Amino acid sequence: MSKLMLACCKVYISESRNKVALESIERAAKLFPEAPIVNKFEDLTYNRVGYTLVSSLAQKSSLDPCALKGAVLSMVKAALETIDFGSHCGSHPRLGVVDHICFHPLAHSSLDQAAGIAKSLAVDVGSSLQVPTFLYGAANVEGRTLDSIRRQLGYFKPNSGNHWAGGPKSESLPLKPDEGPAQVNQAKGVLVIGATRWVDNYNVPVFSTDIAAVRRIAKRVSGRGGGLPSVQAMALAHGDDVIEVACNLVEPSNVGGEMVQKEVERLAEDEETVKFWHHILERLLGCKNPHNISLSALCSSSLHKLSSRSSDFLVEQ
Repeated sequence: MSKLMLACCKVYISESRNKVALESIERAAKLFPEAPIVNKFEDLTYNRVGYTLVSSLAQKSSLDPCALKGAVLSMVKAALETIDFGSHCGSHPRLGVVDHICFHPLAHSSLDQAAGIAKSLAVDVGSSLQVPTFLYGAANVEGRTLDSIRRQLGYFKPNSGNHWAGGPKSESLPLKPDEGPAQVNQAKGVLVIGATRWVDNYNVPVFSTDIAAVRRIAKRVSGRGGGLPSVQAMALAHGDDVIEVACNLVEPSNVGGEMVQKEVERLAEDEETVKFWHHILERLLGCKNPHNISLSALCSSSLHKLSSRSSDFLVEQ
């Protein structure tokens, strides 16, 4: 009996408000029904959407044509045709119209197979679509990491306040792409494609406007900052009163979301300007165990307290 061989692909696109563009991208994916979109996550504040696709793989060669690669390439084409990166705005950092694509092996497939699809896709994106494309993880000969590429391209540096105006503004890149032109078309930006074992994304929202305080928490929780191993983290403003500690969990079987949540809450105790929802409820409801309150009691009490003490529960500035 042949073994089940599957691969997953996560596609992150710098758009969530343009419904016409999203519909076009999703229609393009449906041309390959063998590689369905199994999850879609839109964030209007970040102006970013993430798609997860899954498909079976051919067993004889990782470079054989597969529906997963076809679906993703079709989505990339549709995104480039309907989104102008030069006019994009949002509070999430990004490098291009299609910002990041990652392949993960599932079931009995191998990381080498996932890497083969990633490299094949990068060739097509670079040559046919003329987008500078960088490879990372198992798809890169040197095993270069995603965060190292992003760091060299200025991904982690906000352009103004807490907002990012987009990727490299110069047409010349500080890093040579693995595929595609060395010059950047500002309407397209650049793309990073990789292959790794499964990575979890886990964001912890906190009630604060103190970006410096939340950045300290993000640094301390990350492996790079001496915190939890295999955790990458940064602070991202998410609306007017919320900042997220956005985390990549590179080894989620060892360090999962629950550990990250607890550690972020522990570190936040050192920051007076950072609060969590249960802190807000404690002040709003005058109790010490808001987790045990019924929804009806919460709504009733909340309405009463909001009408009489509307500013009591606000985060300290």
